[in-house]
Amino acid sequence: MSTEEKPAAAPRSLAEALRGRDDAELAALLRSRPDLVTPVPTDLTQLATRAGTRASVVRALDRLDLFTLQTAQALAVAADPAPYDELLGLLAGDEGDRAVSAALPGAVRTLREQALVWGDDDRLRLVRTARELLSPSPQHPSPTGLGPTVREATAGMSPGRIQEIVTTVGLPSTHDSVSAVAALTGLFTDRERMAELLAEVPFESLEVLERLVWGPPYGQVTADPATRLRRLLDRGLLLPTAPGTVVLPREVALHLRGGRAHRTVEPVPPPVGAAATHPPQVVDATAAGQAYTALATVEELLKDWDEGGPAVLRSGGLSLRDLKRTAVALDVTEPVAAFWVELAYAAGLLASDGEADERYAATPAYDTWRERPAAERWTTLAAAWLTATRTPGLVGGRDAKDHTLSALGPGLDRSAAPEVRRRVLTLLAGLPEGAAPDAGSVSERLRWERPLRATGGAAGSGSTGSGSGTGSGSGGGDDLRSRLARWTLTEAEMLGVTGRGALSAHGRALLGMPAPKAHAERTARSPEPTGPGDRLPVHHRSAVPPQDSPAPPSPLLTALTPAEQAAASAAAARLLAPQLPEPLDHVLLQADLTAVAPGPLQRPLADMLGVLADVESKGGATVYRFTPGSVRRALDAGRAATDLHAFLAAHSRTPVPQPLTYLIDDVARRHGHLRVGAASAYVRCDDDAMLNEILADKRAAGLGLRRLAPTVLAAQADPAGLLEGLRQMGFAPAAESAEGDVLITRTDARRTPPRAAPEPVPEGPPVPDDTLLAAAIRAVRAGDLASTAPRKAKAGEADAGAGSGELPRTGSAETLATVQAAVLTGESLWIGYVNAEGAASQRVIAPVRVEGGFVTAYDHTADEVRTYPLHRITGVAELADDEN
Repeated sequence: MSTEEKPAAAPRSLAEALRGRDDAELAALLRSRPDLVTPVPTDLTQLATRAGTRASVVRALDRLDLFTLQTAQALAVAADPAPYDELLGLLAGDEGDRAVSAALPGAVRTLREQALVWGDDDRLRLVRTARELLSPSPQHPSPTGLGPTVREATAGMSPGRIQEIVTTVGLPSTHDSVSAVAALTGLFTDRERMAELLAEVPFESLEVLERLVWGPPYGQVTADPATRLRRLLDRGLLLPTAPGTVVLPREVALHLRGGRAHRTVEPVPPPVGAAATHPPQVVDATAAGQAYTALATVEELLKDWDEGGPAVLRSGGLSLRDLKRTAVALDVTEPVAAFWVELAYAAGLLASDGEADERYAATPAYDTWRERPAAERWTTLAAAWLTATRTPGLVGGRDAKDHTLSALGPGLDRSAAPEVRRRVLTLLAGLPEGAAPDAGSVSERLRWERPLRATGGAAGSGSTGSGSGTGSGSGGGDDLRSRLARWTLTEAEMLGVTGRGALSAHGRALLGMPAPKAHAERTARSPEPTGPGDRLPVHHRSAVPPQDSPAPPSPLLTALTPAEQAAASAAAARLLAPQLPEPLDHVLLQADLTAVAPGPLQRPLADMLGVLADVESKGGATVYRFTPGSVRRALDAGRAATDLHAFLAAHSRTPVPQPLTYLIDDVARRHGHLRVGAASAYVRCDDDAMLNEILADKRAAGLGLRRLAPTVLAAQADPAGLLEGLRQMGFAPAAESAEGDVLITRTDARRTPPRAAPEPVPEGPPVPDDTLLAAAIRAVRAGDLASTAPRKAKAGEADAGAGSGELPRTGSAETLATVQAAVLTGESLWIGYVNAEGAASQRVIAPVRVEGGFVTAYDHTADEVRTYPLHRITGVAELADDEN
């Protein structure tokens, strides 16, 4: 007997192929196809069965890049099983293609890793479900444009007609249809003999074949075909499939195509081109300016809703009228206003209050957010945008029921949004520093990486990114991923992740990527204080592939864990902070009752000035205007005139103008002279002449005033309406409580109850972490060991061989005796066990002791010592001796 080690037998099924994988390979499979691990399969046979289900295969095909998908499509029209060389010929053609030859091993490896292909290189097999989805059929044409084989097309043809075709092409007649079809197939796959056969066909007949060669392969003919068609039918170059319908056999089409399954094969992803290049310093400065504007815009939005924002629609969301008002208040377009509203909502700064008259307002988290440093506030917004599935770009569109999609309303979640955003920014990171991408090339790259999603077609319908083998670049449709890519580029610019279209240094850090070499050198020349965010997390899942190399295996990018994202946000904040302007503690007061803020103001100064004055214009410098109404607003908030004078004197770099001093004193002198309370409403004043003046004013007619006492007027209007009416008449009334005290009103008093930020809607099951993967693989291998362990046959039974998958059944006495004997001999047993929840399983155990109705054993399936109640063991069997 030879001492040489026997070569491993070729796997006969996908389950056997999975059994030959190590733990790392199984982990890669479960990571790329997380639906297979929910719930955890009991053994590898169940894992293989689940991997071959239609839903799982469609999901796996949906995440393949174009070349890997084209490889699977080529396998679907190849022999089953197919040798590697045949697959290479279908993709590279008779003349060969070096790029295809270089990329094909990686594509096959990806298909193997995802359990879509199994077998050695000499026997590659596409899983049956994938072959059914991708194979040609009249209902679902193949993406390759190929039709059925000669054997498939002649399945319903009469034996006599088959013999006529064989004789016409010069082949000897046979005694049966099977050998005749085999001979015809051999002719059509022989390049030299096929060329001789086509040389006999007239040119007008060849023109017919040329129209069908790249698909669709089906054509219509009349009951009496023309001579040019009759010549093709007689030679089997066209075969009838139904009355009036003919098809070009696959073997003939492949010969005419030069052996190619696809018209255009794209083994290399299209590069992302640069539309413009800017100095990196300009990019970072521009992005920082946009980041500051983003913070100011979100604050302005929520400040405008401080006293209660717009009402919530009955169907949820913001009405179109309220969105228009918000756009006017922010001085932006409606789509941009929808973006800022959705961003604040995604960051947890905005929510509905949940009251009966439901309205939107800032959340308590907004107050905490406002007190943080500007760079940290920005990373909160940017991280929320990066991971949010809500898609503001859809606002104003129509849903499946033809209802308008509204901001903050339902129907805006798109689970692909986070992946597309991260992928687009990663493609930007792959460009030279300071380079802005060409938007069209970004869309083309995304179509190559997800061709099925780019066309919106399911694998089962035959609608794929390659069209009839035409490649991904032929369509140019406005698919969701292309729109998401465009929106990502626009939103990243508004948010300050990019500057002038190029990815900024802090935007790169937000993705968890290291700073470019040039940026690191600039930082080294001008060192800054270090902090906890100094180290950028370099994560293998976010590595940037070279532009001329194939994309990494699916999934392309996995979102960072919370800890990694926190570290990335800290690094981004550290890089952004020096770029943001320092808040100022002063303004410039002018004689025309305006104040100029030459930059961002410190929080207390900005808050107080926002109450005391109205914003007149924004830009590099903000202009505030003091008016009687704005001064009265400050007095209503509890400030005295002396407080206002001291505030302006302390924070103005110029002397306080006399007109402003007079304005404050004049409003303060009249403020509170009138008192308004609830009667339903009344006006109280010690000055009888002023009350007479109010009663005599025609503008007071709508308030329903009448005198109750020399110093009191009653009104039909409510207190708020009475206050507003008197102010419009030029008075400065103050509200008072039931005790007669002046009520102090604050504009920032309304907040919702604590609200959590909306959770992103995941796209399928989440990718399992390493801990779950390790536990799942351990459980699968343990279950597989139990289900495949060979056991001894009982008396009167045939050889049991490997486990049949059925639980063993033995009586309680036999079970106890067998377990006790195993304790003495140290042998392992195969048991069936039902836990307290009623779940049945098979296990391989090595009993250690039996006492008190329990057996303590080393459980090979769990790789630990466990104790089992004997009454829950349904049966037991001895394992067969290993054969050498």
